[in-house]
Amino acid sequence: MKKVSEVLQTLEYEILQGTIDCEITSVAYDSRKVTEGGLFVCIRGAKSDGHSFAADVIEKGAAVLIVEEAVEAPENVTLVRVADTRDALAEISAAYFDHPADTLKVIGITGTKGKTTTTYMVKSILESTGAKVGLIGTIETIIGDEHTPSAMTTPESYTIQESFRKMLDEGCEYAVMEVSSQGLKLRRVSGFTFEIGIFTNIEPDHIGPNEHADFEEYLACKAMLFRMCRLGIVNADDAHARDIIKNATCRIETYGISSDADLRADNITLVHKPGYLGVAYDVEGLVEGSVEIGLPGRFSVYNSLTAIAICHDFGVGLEEMRPALKNAKVKGRIEIVPVSDEFTLMIDYAHNAMALNSLLTTLREYKPGRLVCVFGCGGNRSKLRRYEMGEVSGRLADLTIITSDNPRFEEPQAIIDDIKIGMAKTRGEYIEIINRKDAIKYAIAHGEPGDVIVLAGKGHEDYQEIRGKKYPMDERVLIAEVLEELKEEK
Repeated sequence: MKKVSEVLQTLEYEILQGTIDCEITSVAYDSRKVTEGGLFVCIRGAKSDGHSFAADVIEKGAAVLIVEEAVEAPENVTLVRVADTRDALAEISAAYFDHPADTLKVIGITGTKGKTTTTYMVKSILESTGAKVGLIGTIETIIGDEHTPSAMTTPESYTIQESFRKMLDEGCEYAVMEVSSQGLKLRRVSGFTFEIGIFTNIEPDHIGPNEHADFEEYLACKAMLFRMCRLGIVNADDAHARDIIKNATCRIETYGISSDADLRADNITLVHKPGYLGVAYDVEGLVEGSVEIGLPGRFSVYNSLTAIAICHDFGVGLEEMRPALKNAKVKGRIEIVPVSDEFTLMIDYAHNAMALNSLLTTLREYKPGRLVCVFGCGGNRSKLRRYEMGEVSGRLADLTIITSDNPRFEEPQAIIDDIKIGMAKTRGEYIEIINRKDAIKYAIAHGEPGDVIVLAGKGHEDYQEIRGKKYPMDERVLIAEVLEELKEEK
């Protein structure tokens, strides 16, 4: 139990009515989670305004409301007005959970690409030293042995602080998290200071209604992280690196392939064996030595350099990092699934043209016998994405197997027909197999020596959404079933 006055200590506020000397039983921003004697923060969202739920939460027993504007309330309910209820929620949540980020070493990673893989790399390396590490990201939140699937990359501030508290209680020393531009824009990561903030890269993305008005706003939101951390680590090779750090208030270190980076990769070599794609390079600058990463491509060089830079600042030597970097695996991110001694099969989350282009371009560098791409597109989404992904796969893959993704409320064949419009702009060969398991079976059964086969679009997802219902569908399970079926058919 906390007094209202305790959770408001870091805020400027005006008491509209009532007292702040009372104790509260809970903090909530979702009207469905209000408890008797609790505090409710009225958040303005894209679809609803918490102020409009004032009467509802008071009826449920809320004792205190934090507002930006006056609302109708009985005299026994305390009303406190603040300038920004999102900022207030972050500060109140941190205080309610006794400021766990003051004890945890919190690492925040922002950027268009690379956040997910890098968080898992950092977690793997730090845990190899014996430390306990919590993780918050696109795929899941990990606290001890508990894995909770994520609804969004960066959760609301209350959930973040609650997770930090659980991490501390589990004995975690570090928390590594993905920090989205929306998370920064909507103040979800306010209320504490990051030990280290990281910028991976930025490309036009997340621009449109309910996200960012334009690229300039997107960039400005990413840059906010470097006014919220003690040390900033930045990709020196990104064209917008200077814009990201021009108003930074933290100490800055850089990494990259360019000669002026503080931590550099040199002598990059692609490693290709059946069932294995990796990359090796020499590390120079702040850290000296050589490493091999068990993930393919130039973007894996950047992701691993990021992880090396972070862990170096926590005193971890390169010798300790090597095994974790070699064995780094992230579910659904260039995840290699062993199926054959002759060809390579992988699963990746690439679900838009930019990501698919980056993935297939990277895989072409390994000079596969054939590059085979199995993918579909989601229903009730932009047709332009379908045209673009079809064109990318037709241009870069030797064979495209067009299949179903999450058709939602559309007919799978209609989505496939849209993808074929993009394919028609290229000379790429393709076949269409609506059922995803059948498409995977075809790809494996017809795999040739030296092939690289990528199942794109689903990644870590373990379901398929059809007509408003989610059905279990994990590609790893499908692959295992296919292998068993092919074995029986021999």
